[in-house]
Amino acid sequence: MPTAPTILSNTPGSFAWGVFHERHPKLVRQVLDALPYGPVERAAVEELLVESTDGVLEPLGTSAHDQRQWREWGEGLFGRPWDEAPFLWAESYFYRRLLEATGYFRPGTWQGIDPFAPFKNAELAGPAVTDELAALDDLPSLPAEKRAEVLLSSALWGNRADLGFQITGSAGDARPAALVADDSPLLWSTLAASSSPRVCVLADNAGRELLPDLVLIDHLLTSGLAAEVVLYAKPAPYYVSDATTADVLATLDRLRNRAGQEAERIGGRLWRAMNSGTLAIRTHPFLCAPLPFHDMPADLAAGFSGATMTIVKGDLNYRRLVGDRLWAATSSFAERVGHFPSPVAALRTLKSDVVVGLDGPVVAQLDATGEQWRTSGTYGLIQVHATRPIRKTPL
Repeated sequence: MPTAPTILSNTPGSFAWGVFHERHPKLVRQVLDALPYGPVERAAVEELLVESTDGVLEPLGTSAHDQRQWREWGEGLFGRPWDEAPFLWAESYFYRRLLEATGYFRPGTWQGIDPFAPFKNAELAGPAVTDELAALDDLPSLPAEKRAEVLLSSALWGNRADLGFQITGSAGDARPAALVADDSPLLWSTLAASSSPRVCVLADNAGRELLPDLVLIDHLLTSGLAAEVVLYAKPAPYYVSDATTADVLATLDRLRNRAGQEAERIGGRLWRAMNSGTLAIRTHPFLCAPLPFHDMPADLAAGFSGATMTIVKGDLNYRRLVGDRLWAATSSFAERVGHFPSPVAALRTLKSDVVVGLDGPVVAQLDATGEQWRTSGTYGLIQVHATRPIRKTPL
């Protein structure tokens, strides 16, 4: 089986190094400014930042509810420098430790308080979301095929609205976005060919990304392209803006509160779909694990098994889907995702080093630009692994 080097964060100037030495310090400042944490919590967060940049990996304390699981996941890593651990593992552990430092899981004042909620709430209540909700009024006038195309594109490019990515100021700096791979015909034909399609959606970010995800789900259900949709959310706050069940409900409320407009109608349909069971929200502890989906437990795999299609949203889910390694960009997407228990579609803007399944001429054209195209957030892809390859390459 082909392999590639595991991504580490030990090379100064690399994307992974920048996450720990540039993004996380800014994030820590924002978290401590956003909520009035006390001296204990503030000191613990500051100590985590120092440890994760200059120290060694320390295990969770014995009082942590999942300390045994993390010791198993981190076997052989504790006591070593953070940058010697796989980047995916270390980054995930940073967020788990941040929740521990802020008291999210401990009985007390801060139990259950999302440290990223102020950022999520501000975005959801902001003028950009107001404008996007108003734009939904144009949907009924679009032909069905055009509406499907617009909604899939919105769900894809909504992945640029990643609060963690925006911390470094990159999200708005790039040129107009462009697709580097587009397997959308295979996505639509696979759903259309099924007599009773069941679609799973692995959510990524809350707010401005989750909003078009929910609108796409409504379209799948109302058009008959899905008889049932299962939306998977994170079981706890993760990677700044990843969507929890609470975030799904908050976004649904934002839709339903646009009285007399298309957003309200969409929100009402989604609410009733949840009542009837045609739309279900699920979660699983492994969705916050530091491991690739190749290692998912049997009970989670069983939830995806038999789905007509699983739509995997976002950059982190893509890293977990194909493996967080320095693959050649032209290596086979089908080979990387063949382990997944159902046909799978990845909707993702490129915000980390990992990418596979691109055509050679496209890679050569991107490399010739001289820009950091893998991490800029400028480019996106729709990649599908189902039964037969259909590719349209727009570049």
